[in-house]
Amino acid sequence: MRSIVFFLFISMNFLSHSQDGGDQQLAQYYFQNEEYDKALMYYERLFDKDQSKFNFTRYLECLVQTGDLKTAEKTLKKQIRQHPSDSEYKINLATFYEDRGNQDYAASIYEDLIQDLNASARNVVDLYNSFKAKNKNDYALRTLQKGRKLLKNNYPLHFQFAEYYGSIGETEKMINEYLDLLDYHSNYGSSLKNILGRQINFEDENSKEYELLKIALIERIQKQPNSTVYADMLTWLFIQKQNFNAAFVQIKAMDKRNKSNGQLVFDLGNICRENNDFGVAKKCYQYVIELGEESPYLLRAQNAILNVRFLEITVFRSFNQEELNETILSYETALNSYGENNRTIPLILELSHIQAFYGKMSSNAIARLENALNIQGATDMQKAQIKMKLADIHVLHGDVWEASLLYMQVDEDFKYENIGHEAKFKNARIFYYDGEFNFAQSQLDILKQGTSQLIANDAMKLSLLITENFGLDSNYQAMYWFAQGDLLTEQHQYSNAFKYFDSIQKTYPGHSLGDDILFKKSHAKQLEGNWTEAITFLEELLDVYGSDILADDALFELGNIYENHLLNSDKAGEYYKKILFEHKDSLYTAEARKRYQNIKKISQSNSGLQ
Repeated sequence: MRSIVFFLFISMNFLSHSQDGGDQQLAQYYFQNEEYDKALMYYERLFDKDQSKFNFTRYLECLVQTGDLKTAEKTLKKQIRQHPSDSEYKINLATFYEDRGNQDYAASIYEDLIQDLNASARNVVDLYNSFKAKNKNDYALRTLQKGRKLLKNNYPLHFQFAEYYGSIGETEKMINEYLDLLDYHSNYGSSLKNILGRQINFEDENSKEYELLKIALIERIQKQPNSTVYADMLTWLFIQKQNFNAAFVQIKAMDKRNKSNGQLVFDLGNICRENNDFGVAKKCYQYVIELGEESPYLLRAQNAILNVRFLEITVFRSFNQEELNETILSYETALNSYGENNRTIPLILELSHIQAFYGKMSSNAIARLENALNIQGATDMQKAQIKMKLADIHVLHGDVWEASLLYMQVDEDFKYENIGHEAKFKNARIFYYDGEFNFAQSQLDILKQGTSQLIANDAMKLSLLITENFGLDSNYQAMYWFAQGDLLTEQHQYSNAFKYFDSIQKTYPGHSLGDDILFKKSHAKQLEGNWTEAITFLEELLDVYGSDILADDALFELGNIYENHLLNSDKAGEYYKKILFEHKDSLYTAEARKRYQNIKKISQSNSGLQ
């Protein structure tokens, strides 16, 4: 018997829930189709069971739309009696009267709500939100003004005032309310940066909000020179606009005032380095170095300023022979000063790279790296990094099979790490250079899955190159010549590389390697720092092979050259934009979008920043 009763109870509950769900769906359907008379029946039933604000609002709207104003008024008053502290119902009744032309009734309710306000932050904020929801801005402001008097300094309502002023376009008042919050408690700095980061359009060249905030912060710094909170906000503001010179001035003053021993300036240097503003980055690091032994950041600053020079040489190819010699000497001086140990391995790696790839000192670099393998205290990862650099230089030096052995060791020791995947890829390239295309392909197939995106993309590109071109002529000669030209390019033997590329074009006219040859020739010219000729080859590629697979690669390379080497951001933006609109499925889409937006931000903020 008990089981039968239990079954009936469960069944009734199930039917009840099913009915409620059906009523909700039908009510919503009729309401959205403005069939309020049909929706009314269902919302009345739903409101009887669940007096949520959603059901109440829909039920009330149906009553009004069907002309049953008497029931609507009665229902509103009943809700007010049941929820006397909820101002939203009272405001709903007032707007109900207002919509019916009873302005005096409505005004009386609004006035009573403000008059009855007590010293409760929650009640003040709730009433303010209710007025704002109904676009009653005057009453919303009066609520905040009275609330501030009642609450005094216990709850200053700065967020609410700022939101209010922002909503009516009073930007200066909004900013001052936000900044007053820092006087109330300086710990609000991080929250305020997040809020202002959404309020200010840093991409807008003539951003009123940016200018007003900058002026307000400078004025407050002048009035409170011993306070750091506003200086920190101003520095943050300059960094958002990438005005690093101005940020450096502020940070340097803050570092001295706070006696931070270079920490703040060193951190700014890192931000500048990440954003490729090497000039300001070097200023930051030099400031720390000049602090001498009193700064705990001395060694890191010395390493960092060398790394900036390394990036200028290796990435941006911005140097002459004298500057190259000075850089090598600076590295050697640092290593003589601090010794070759596990802490200076990053310097050893960078110096070896510069010596081998730019200073024609491969033998010196190899000897230095081989000695570094014996450094006591070096971790397994550091030894792997040394082997990778040593292998790269062996490829440059012409000893590719010695390089292959080192790559295999790293691959074996770090099978599941990125450095191991990179080693496997570079070793596959050794076999590709040697014409062992089938074996190279088998290694690349492994790397196309389960590795980092960068390695997977590189593996896919080389695999696709082999797949598309291997075996198209009877003796595989074209593909072998291309691989030889590719290797000679990596060895910086550009004229010999071009002989192989030109032989393919002459012997096998119309071969599918045509776009790859142009791309490699451009790559060779980039390694030489000959940007004009590099551009010429890429533009020819787009003219002749604009619809082929390397078109988006060429566009991205052109954008990168104009952005980072010729410093023509507008031209760079044109190429990035083409990727976004003409090659939406490109692997470069995300990076192109990021760079394009960054270029827009910088170009729009150039005026008014000095």
